[in-house]
Amino acid sequence: QVQVVESGGGLVQAGGSLRLSCAVSGRTFRSYSMGWFRQAPGKEREFVTGVNWNGDSTYYIDSVKGRFTISRDNAKNTVLLQMNSLKPEDTAVYYCAAGPSPFYSSVWYHYDFRGQGTQVTVSS
Repeated sequence: QVQVVESGGGLVQAGGSLRLSCAVSGRTFRSYSMGWFRQAPGKEREFVTGVNWNGDSTYYIDSVKGRFTISRDNAKNTVLLQMNSLKPEDTAVYYCAAGPSPFYSSVWYHYDFRGQGTQVTVSS
């Protein structure tokens, strides 16, 4: 059974940085696309970024372009989300999602395996 576990959230001041980590169990990780979503209080969950199975294609929503970077290490079954120049509007619970498609999707339910989320709070 595939498990997805996020870590690295916390409280940071505006302009600061955080790095989220997503660990995925199972030998099929390297064939999965990965996505990060977030949900702010009172708002719908939104797609933030995704990466294809081999890391050669990524996508970012406009609001995080140039500030966030997604990367994956298939040898360690890990995906990282480096978040720089954080803004209060980045405050949300961040969720990691995995596969089974090798190509990322912006749709939450296209991912079969999803984590419980990690809280990111950016103070002004």
